[in-house]
Amino acid sequence: MNRKVVVVDGARTPFLRSGTDYMDLMSWQLGQYAIKGLLTKTGVEPDKIDGVIMGTVISNLRTSNVSRESAVTAGIPSRVPCDTVTMACISANRAIANGYDRIVSGQADLIVAGGVDNTSDTPISFRKEMQKKLFNAQKLRGFGDMLKFLFTLRIKDFLPERPRVAEYITNRTMGQDCENLTGAYAVGRKEQDEFAVNSHHKAHAAAEAGHLNDVVEVALPPKFRPLNRDNGVRGDSALEKLSKLRPAFDKKYGTLTAANSSFLTDGAAAVLLAEEEKAKELGLKAKARIVDYVFTGQDLDDELLLGPAYSTYRLLQKTGMKLEDFDVIEMHEAFAGQVLANLKCLASAEWAQSKLGYDQAVGEIPREKLNNWGGSLSIGHPFGATGARLVTMAANRLHAEGGKYALIASCAAGAHGHAMILEKI
Repeated sequence: MNRKVVVVDGARTPFLRSGTDYMDLMSWQLGQYAIKGLLTKTGVEPDKIDGVIMGTVISNLRTSNVSRESAVTAGIPSRVPCDTVTMACISANRAIANGYDRIVSGQADLIVAGGVDNTSDTPISFRKEMQKKLFNAQKLRGFGDMLKFLFTLRIKDFLPERPRVAEYITNRTMGQDCENLTGAYAVGRKEQDEFAVNSHHKAHAAAEAGHLNDVVEVALPPKFRPLNRDNGVRGDSALEKLSKLRPAFDKKYGTLTAANSSFLTDGAAAVLLAEEEKAKELGLKAKARIVDYVFTGQDLDDELLLGPAYSTYRLLQKTGMKLEDFDVIEMHEAFAGQVLANLKCLASAEWAQSKLGYDQAVGEIPREKLNNWGGSLSIGHPFGATGARLVTMAANRLHAEGGKYALIASCAAGAHGHAMILEKI
């Protein structure tokens, strides 16, 4: 149990707005690009990999274990087991944590972990009544049966069931939950817009400076035009423009807009995890060591997006560390209002006492340490892949900014949270 797990490196496809260049692809193809890019970048031989774990949210029935198709087509030998996990927006975080566990327990030495989602390839189904008719139609025999079946069909049967990003239990969209959150913690429209603008400016500056070097080039047939940048980043984003946008969820009183909320994104990301001594043996230069992690569950009614606050507290209690110990902090930006509400909760002694039974504030996160290279609001958020992007970015920032410890914190649908600590090597 003295085995330590390191992050060797990470790679990802460009994160693209849904309905753009990845429109004709399936998720496994994006996963293939990310894994293949990771193998090329690290120089590790595919037959050295002991397992592949990928997270996903929008599952295609034809590739329900999308990790398998992504890995094999990327050159991973078929003898290597592959599995797919899902935990909403922290699916890749779960995949990486599972990889960590397997290495610590001695079941593996090298794991590829990450995630993929292609919202442009979202399966669209018929309504339940039509599904039942089609299911029973499998038993039809002969022309007579087929004719009877056709006469049972109605025009409304052919109407598709529109996909909706909503909580099954509460039937609320995440945007509606965030509106409730910003109202409860007095997070105003202006500060949300300012945060979103800063996210775009930071991401643009990071791309121009070459910091987003985890992006691997993708060239899609038939023209093979190279894609090597995220297409959601707007370096010219301005507060004046954002302030004119109408609310997206609560049309009358809302403060969330399309600009201060993360957009639907297609993409894949992967990291190479290794047992530390094995990495040295193979000549792999690791970037960071995983210190520890936690997952949390919160109340679905009013704490859906407070995962970063709860998981950060739990992880600090578990490790004995404090917020001031971290030089780099990466927090998933589902919405600007969600990030700002979590920052307020962490800095509030009242919140800590009422929600955690803790007698003082967890601590304040300095803005100069938070998401310095942009975040999900600007770079994009493929649900199953963001966690791997966060881990890679945190490790890269530790080296670029001369830090020692990084904290990663995320929220997810289902009222889940995740936090992880990295230590620079």
